[in-house]
Amino acid sequence: MTVTANGSVTFTLDGSNRSTSLPVLKGTVGPDVVDIRKLYADLGVFTFDPGYGETASCESQITYIDGDEGVLLYRGYPIDQLAENSDFIEVCYLLMNGELPTEAQLAKFRKGVTYHTMVHEQIRNFFNGFRRDAHPMAIMCGVVGALAAFYHDNLDINDAHQREIAAFRLIAKVPTIAAMAYKYSQGQPFVYPRNDLGYAANFLHMLNSVPAEEYKVSNTLAKAMDRILVLHADHEQNASTSTVRLAGSTGANPFACIAAGIAALWGPAHGGANEAVLKMLAEIGHVDNIPDFIAKVKDKNSGVKLMGFGHRVYKNFDPRAKIMQQSCHEVLAELGIKDEPLLDLAMALEKVALEDEYFVSRKLYPNVDFYSGIILKAMGIPTSMFTVIFAVARTVGWVSQWKEMIEDPTQRIGRPRQIYTGPDRRDYVAVAQRA
Repeated sequence: MTVTANGSVTFTLDGSNRSTSLPVLKGTVGPDVVDIRKLYADLGVFTFDPGYGETASCESQITYIDGDEGVLLYRGYPIDQLAENSDFIEVCYLLMNGELPTEAQLAKFRKGVTYHTMVHEQIRNFFNGFRRDAHPMAIMCGVVGALAAFYHDNLDINDAHQREIAAFRLIAKVPTIAAMAYKYSQGQPFVYPRNDLGYAANFLHMLNSVPAEEYKVSNTLAKAMDRILVLHADHEQNASTSTVRLAGSTGANPFACIAAGIAALWGPAHGGANEAVLKMLAEIGHVDNIPDFIAKVKDKNSGVKLMGFGHRVYKNFDPRAKIMQQSCHEVLAELGIKDEPLLDLAMALEKVALEDEYFVSRKLYPNVDFYSGIILKAMGIPTSMFTVIFAVARTVGWVSQWKEMIEDPTQRIGRPRQIYTGPDRRDYVAVAQRA
């Protein structure tokens, strides 16, 4: 393989006189990409990349990540600037439309989301079909997918107006459904959304209020929840986003595509990471047990993993973690939480990991899942709801990626290739003649 001066790469098959020159594509920032779309036609071979770790599956203008430098940009804007200065609805507008809104555009967009937060009353009936102890993510998969049965007026993916209405409905209704899933598991009555509250505050109100008494949403907790939503809104072509795009490439309706994304997010290696952090802390049990636990983590043969530290993409630090760390301490101070063993344990583990040379040298810093898990725990939200809240945040990213894909004239149905390692061709043998 040779990189030529004219921006192409020449591939030559060993043992043959066949070669091809493939163009090198350049993005706005980031590494160059070899366009291999003609590789099979020219040389009769495919590439092999399990997990697509070295493969660009699409062109996108939404999110950029530089894992080595710890950079996360939404439409070019650094995540720390957005988390500090924007709220979730403004970030939603940015992700969906490519630019930050004017005051008038933001007001119109905010109203569009606010007045779609209620769900069809018959959707309440779906919950009666689930067991009370059903995992909320199982409920989310089913109910979000079922929205297609109620909103027939925005299923034409080729109509730009219908795509916009579907986007509003998903961003607005997923928090309502998430809160209903939580209330159902608690045996409490569903709480309707309130149009006088902001997005994060309304979500917290639907989660925590009961008809018997007034519930006042804390500004600090609402801000923390808003930051969680902003930081999780999109993260480039991860497993769930790729799932949404793959499902969408078939022409499936947006509700089905987002339900597919929720299913992918449910996996413990993806959206369940912050839930895994709390489980790890519970297994450690006490601050006094941290040294033994750290020793096991360092022992390659123990199989013990330090959850919530390090990241597959971020090889330096997770830029979202520093912001979430600030929110974490603000929430703990607001709630006046003292002598809470699990949270004390988390803070002690953070201190050890930030100072221990083993972790520092390997850049195993606390990631966003570590701090978000602690915040949600402090808020009294059960671990089974952690991934659900992740889904609430990521819905706008999924919708934006789906919308971008539909509007891309070069998009085609996803169809990965494979290396077949099964038996070669063989003939059928009658059952009586088989040995």
